[in-house]
Amino acid sequence: MPAVLCFLIATFLWGSSFITLKVAIDFYPPNFVIFLRMLITLVICLCLWPWVKRFKYQQGDWKWLLIMSLAEPCLYYLFEGHAMQFTSASQAGVIVSCLPLLVAFFAYFLLQEKLSKNIIAGFSLCITGGILLSVVSPHTDHAPNPLLGNSLEALAMVCAAIYVVAMKHLLNRYSALSLIALQGLSGTLFFAPFLAFMEWPQQHDFYALMNIVYLGSAVTLGAYGMYNYGLQRSSVLTAAAYSNLVPVFALLLSALLLNEVLILWQWLSIFVVFIGIMVSKRHEQSAVESTLNQA
Repeated sequence: MPAVLCFLIATFLWGSSFITLKVAIDFYPPNFVIFLRMLITLVICLCLWPWVKRFKYQQGDWKWLLIMSLAEPCLYYLFEGHAMQFTSASQAGVIVSCLPLLVAFFAYFLLQEKLSKNIIAGFSLCITGGILLSVVSPHTDHAPNPLLGNSLEALAMVCAAIYVVAMKHLLNRYSALSLIALQGLSGTLFFAPFLAFMEWPQQHDFYALMNIVYLGSAVTLGAYGMYNYGLQRSSVLTAAAYSNLVPVFALLLSALLLNEVLILWQWLSIFVVFIGIMVSKRHEQSAVESTLNQA
């Protein structure tokens, strides 16, 4: 499957997660939602055990595996789950648009991946489009404490950037499914102790539970599977550029499912993001040409 198609599917699923996560968190505590989400992912991976067990540990990788697991899902979901309680989706979109820059920063120092003119220009367009999309979008969510919420979302983006770089390194040595299974296990163990300190609702909501099932299956397993598959076959910087499609798909799905009308400036912002991704994609071609010239 082409890497571009993988990134499109992954970002579409992640975009849909904003709607389902909001529904689930409105009824259940964030830590419970994330715990059950990780547990569902782990159970599905256990059903795929013949492929998961192909994991063969290589000496010295425990540091990368630990960094990956702590960054995402543990700390990332902890920060973002609580951030959505205090800030609006539009303000969070401004923070999410900075993810490519953070990935570029960590990739440059940890993976020695060079920054080309195409990737810098593409990132600039993506970030501009992401910020413009967040600014011009009407405020539909309440933000009781935006400073706290945006700070938590910024910490979540730092964790996401570290995760992308660590995953890029590990995908050269392990299968994507094995790493997702490890994420499900680490996330389940990490969030299990939080259950003892939560206030449980007096009754359960079937619709909210189905949204959590969707998060643990289609989003966590499907989106991470597609994204890791594409990441294995492309530059970590190009992969990061596609993250700006997440708020775009979230906005489009909100318009489709929640009957929200998109204004002209929102369509213009979406167009700018897509142009930035196309420019960033040329980073792949430049890297291949450079490798061939050196050979």
